[in-house]
Amino acid sequence: MSAESRPSARPAVARVPAAGRADAARHLLRSHQIRESLALARQASPRNALLAGVQAALTMAVALPLAYVSAWPHMVGFASLGALVALFGRFAPPARRGRVVALCALCQCLAVLIMSTVVWLGAPLPVQLALLALLCGLFFLATVSWQFGPPGALIFAFAAGASMGPVDAGWQIVERTAATALVAGLAWLVCASTEIVRRQATPEAPFPVEPARPLDHRLIAATRIAIGSAIAAFAADAMGAAHPAWAAMGTLAVMQGSHLHISMNRALQRMGGTLIGAALVWLIMLQAPSVWTVIALLVVLQIVTEMVIGTNYAFGQITVTPMALLMSYLASPSADGAGMASERVLDTLIGISIGIVLAVLCSTLDDRVHLAHHHAARARRPEEG
Repeated sequence: MSAESRPSARPAVARVPAAGRADAARHLLRSHQIRESLALARQASPRNALLAGVQAALTMAVALPLAYVSAWPHMVGFASLGALVALFGRFAPPARRGRVVALCALCQCLAVLIMSTVVWLGAPLPVQLALLALLCGLFFLATVSWQFGPPGALIFAFAAGASMGPVDAGWQIVERTAATALVAGLAWLVCASTEIVRRQATPEAPFPVEPARPLDHRLIAATRIAIGSAIAAFAADAMGAAHPAWAAMGTLAVMQGSHLHISMNRALQRMGGTLIGAALVWLIMLQAPSVWTVIALLVVLQIVTEMVIGTNYAFGQITVTPMALLMSYLASPSADGAGMASERVLDTLIGISIGIVLAVLCSTLDDRVHLAHHHAARARRPEEG
């Protein structure tokens, strides 16, 4: 047969990577996935990260002592929740920053108001946990739809979880919500008065912006988070955990990742950081710190957290864990502070384990194909792992 009469070679066909759920699980357990979770990143804007931490810390430094010496010292824990809204909008354009902080203040107050009201109405714990899971999904939807940016929906879920303590009278709901709202308003004023210090994006140095997701994608993700948070909370409760809300928050932290490899990174980083942070707060609680010491620690830890969390999420968890437990201690001084540290580790382990399993089980084909391509690229450059 002459060369002219031979059939032409078939065109090369791009190889489709294996993208089943079992394949995704294998990818997530590979060594370079673990190395990736240990990698250090560059802060998008160290100046703005530090400023957000200082704004929240300054709000705490002013509001918490005033709350403690007021006629409502028992509201100091809820006052600390209001200060956290200063963390949002650090990458927003100047015209949007104030609106973002105001909307986040509204979400924070709603979280306290809704959960406190449900507790006061006598809803049993399963109803409270189901509501918390629903709020995790709704706050995630609000966060991505309105582009609040970091630190994301976890702040609002934390406020809802902190509001699950006993409410004996309707006026306590007003106290809690008012304390949160007043300090959130102070946070807004602090952010507005220091806006001139915040670095603005330029064409040469833009800020990271998460691509807008279609509404149906956001709704699906929010539904997954609500279901996953419910499973984690009920599982923790079935195991006898005293704070099953923390498990729901662990699942939220993992499942809000935009890609599977990011979810796995968050799971590994959150577990490692929580272990170290829990040991740190256990040592602190053994000293039976005074309220003034706790307030001082919160101010310092808030600044340190924002300086390091953008470098690696695990570093942030080392300081966020003591902050969360110290705030919970302020909101409920009768709680066993040292015992909460070990509880935090257990609940976090339950939450992140359920979160990553559900992230894989509920993943789409596009999610798994993206993961396969990501790991193929990582395997080709092991020296960067």
